[in-house]
Amino acid sequence: MQTVTPTFSKKERVASRKLMDTLFRPGNSKSMVAYPLRVVYRCQGRAEGDPPVQVLLSVSKRHFKRAVDRNRVKRQLREAYRHSKRLVWEPLAGREGEALVLAFIWLSDELKPSATVADSMARLLTRVAERVQR
Repeated sequence: MQTVTPTFSKKERVASRKLMDTLFRPGNSKSMVAYPLRVVYRCQGRAEGDPPVQVLLSVSKRHFKRAVDRNRVKRQLREAYRHSKRLVWEPLAGREGEALVLAFIWLSDELKPSATVADSMARLLTRVAERVQR
């Protein structure tokens, strides 16, 4: 069993348009909310060498017109995920050939403190891990 390092590498990010389309196609995935975040997730097969969890972060221009604010929120999301990712990686570590794709979507029109973002992220990752284990 490999240890979970607190990093967020390029391999862990969702970069494929095809993967994004399957994640957001109606009926394919599940979602839940812990304000100010919404997570959309889907279990799928995993190829050799791929990480067990891939993540997409989304902050809409509708919520923050200024790119500086969107970038701040994305930075908060990356940091919160990096610190809490073990909550979802450890349950999947023993399951070979199974992967989880997550998309975190920002819902609020206001900037939130990093502690609030980290708390919401941890709650969502815990709930997703419980659902995936069933």
